[in-house]
Amino acid sequence: MSVDMRTFLAHVELANPVTTAAGCAGSGRELAQFFDLHRLGALVTRSITMAPRAGRPTPRMAETPSGMLNAVGLQGPGIDAFLERELPWLAQRGIRTVVSVGGGTVAEYSALARRLTDAPGVTAVEVNLACPNIEDRGRVFARDGGAAAEVIASVRSVMRYDVPVVAKLSPDVADVVAVARACVDAGADALSMINNPLGMSIDVDALRPTLAAGTGGLSGPAILPLAVRCVWQVHAAIPGVPIVGVGGVMSGHDALQLILAGACVVGVGTALFHDPYACLRIERELEELLQAKGFHRLADAVGLAHRPTARHLLVDSEESSL
Repeated sequence: MSVDMRTFLAHVELANPVTTAAGCAGSGRELAQFFDLHRLGALVTRSITMAPRAGRPTPRMAETPSGMLNAVGLQGPGIDAFLERELPWLAQRGIRTVVSVGGGTVAEYSALARRLTDAPGVTAVEVNLACPNIEDRGRVFARDGGAAAEVIASVRSVMRYDVPVVAKLSPDVADVVAVARACVDAGADALSMINNPLGMSIDVDALRPTLAAGTGGLSGPAILPLAVRCVWQVHAAIPGVPIVGVGGVMSGHDALQLILAGACVVGVGTALFHDPYACLRIERELEELLQAKGFHRLADAVGLAHRPTARHLLVDSEESSL
């Protein structure tokens, strides 16, 4: 018997829990040459900004053991071009689209939300809080619960009531639960975690940082345990809030870890750079794992590792298959 893979991002139903991660699938056209995008739970766009951005100087990507560093800098054409060319292309095809937004001030986030609120084809809005606040000496919004909450409140007050607002959190904080709670109290309908933790590498031949920007976001398998820890802590503290688990997912096994920790949706990012079919493969592997463990619905596995009966359920399902 097949597993019911349906899940919900707030009140929005997704056919399956696997989405792209922001910044790893462009605007969707890139992946569409490989497979039908309807097979995704949803497509998450790169972070859209008000004005066009050229991004940071090169080199801005570097391979690391079990991962990669990037300092792309939210390169993109800006909200006008996105609404004129990219979003209509997705909307015309009926692709569930989560639009990621990034800004340098609360007013900029609010302005982005205002432009998106009546745009057709927006399934949800993901608020990238890992952006420097130019009104607070460049301090990243995600590192301060008050600043993050102010952004979320401004976006939620502008967006249509039927479009979920998802706060994307950083692990580079003293207390991720406190920031998560502040975002939920400010109106976030769901949480996404984790954004890339900050990392750095040095080119020992050139005797200087590998990336032109010096530091960059670390992604890939190396950060999966960090993502699982954050999802676990936040789900334990705020169990009723939907969580998108992102960070280091390379297989169905990885995705299941995040789901058992409390995620109901899983984002796939770095894996797409070497395998454009990664989302489809991971969704298939996840379904096979759930089926092998006796699950009939994905929803029954969400947060299961928190329950004291989880081990007994697993033993029972394994014995019944003998």
